[in-house]
Amino acid sequence: MKENRKQKIFIIDDDEDVRWTLGNILQSEGYEIEECEDSETAMRMLENSEPDLVLLDKNIPGKTDGITALKMIKEQNPDLPVIILTAYGDLESAVEAIKSGAYDYLDKAFGDEKILITITRALEQHSLSREIRRLRQCLEDRDRLLETMGTSPEIRNLIKQIQKVAKTNFTVVIEGESGTGKELVARFLHELSDRNTKPFVALDCTTIPETLIESELFGFERGSFTGATQSRRGFLEEANGGTFFLDEIGNLPVAVQNKLLRTLQEKKIRRLGSREEISLDIRLITATNVSLEMLVTQNRLRQDLFWRINEFRITIPPLRERKDDIMYLAKRFLDEACQELGKNIRGFTESALDHMLNYSWPGNIRELRNSIRRAALLAENEITKSLLPSDGNNKMFFNVNSHVSQAPNRPSTDYSGKRLADAVSEFEASIIRKTLVETRGNKSQAARLLDIDFKTLQSKIKKYHISVPTVKK
Repeated sequence: MKENRKQKIFIIDDDEDVRWTLGNILQSEGYEIEECEDSETAMRMLENSEPDLVLLDKNIPGKTDGITALKMIKEQNPDLPVIILTAYGDLESAVEAIKSGAYDYLDKAFGDEKILITITRALEQHSLSREIRRLRQCLEDRDRLLETMGTSPEIRNLIKQIQKVAKTNFTVVIEGESGTGKELVARFLHELSDRNTKPFVALDCTTIPETLIESELFGFERGSFTGATQSRRGFLEEANGGTFFLDEIGNLPVAVQNKLLRTLQEKKIRRLGSREEISLDIRLITATNVSLEMLVTQNRLRQDLFWRINEFRITIPPLRERKDDIMYLAKRFLDEACQELGKNIRGFTESALDHMLNYSWPGNIRELRNSIRRAALLAENEITKSLLPSDGNNKMFFNVNSHVSQAPNRPSTDYSGKRLADAVSEFEASIIRKTLVETRGNKSQAARLLDIDFKTLQSKIKKYHISVPTVKK
């Protein structure tokens, strides 16, 4: 019975001799045992620990008798097998126990072989039920992801990769352009993993100032820095036991990357201002809109951290490479928009359909959804090409033949007759100002487009007294 070595069985019986006998039999077979003698203690045990099987005395003392306790257990956990034990067996009680959800009903004059066979069969049935539930959940999760991201062969292949790696503890890197659904894939990985009952914690490195990201990641103790009026757990500690999703890892400061690497290797963290180490058990999933190799080349990712996290990679194809999904998602988004707006729009004109298939969709699924909602708001009877975005308005985002973001077009300004230093400064300030407008004040994105680090951009903004546009949520 090697497969049952770590399975836990609760023995709930007021007879100490029965508990001792059962405990010895089951422990000799490799089971883990917990026991108690009354119904109140039993219910508290079940609140704090989840066994694989319960052996329950029908005449257990306390405010709750055995059959009532059985009903309460089955309400709380319908799939948990419960075997009723009694010294006064009768057919009527057996029928009542089975109707109330008991797996079986045994007289306490059992032999070792009979109780072990009954327990083995009950555990096998419980294991089969859990596996059926897991497979059903996998199918539901798969269908939900297909509904959200599309039904193309590329997405079906993506789901197969997710299902292969989900049950492991591999660190997963998700690569894909903005709007392709990287966090959705990360959540899907978590839901399919054995950690799905534990927290899923996400941190986008572009949303937190560089000066605060270390304290947000690792937490801090009261008084560890100015403004730390009380201790606080960091994102890593919040994710303990579960999954930590680190979005846009290339924006994590190099000094913090070093500390993260040490944390992953030692599986311990230390809050800022504390000497106490906290054991950490997380599954790390990272995401980036450019390849890891490019991040290393640009000195935005430490090479040693690259080798640590590069265990399994999932690449989400951009929407323009999944034309089957464009039509599927466009129809779904239009149906959602019509329901939201209370409108009855017939669909898309032929020219609109053709335009959507040939448009580059730099914002991918996110842009498609927003574009369809806006078009539905403006449309009278159907969506026309004029209501949809055009590539001419989006050239600043990227070169559609490359997955790497490019710097925007340079302004055409006449610098003749000026000192070289002044001309260079004006040109540089103009480029930064234009890029910040195009990124709507997102300095992290602007730094990437300009191919400079975040600190350099901050310094130049201050140097040239550039007003940063407010990011509109």
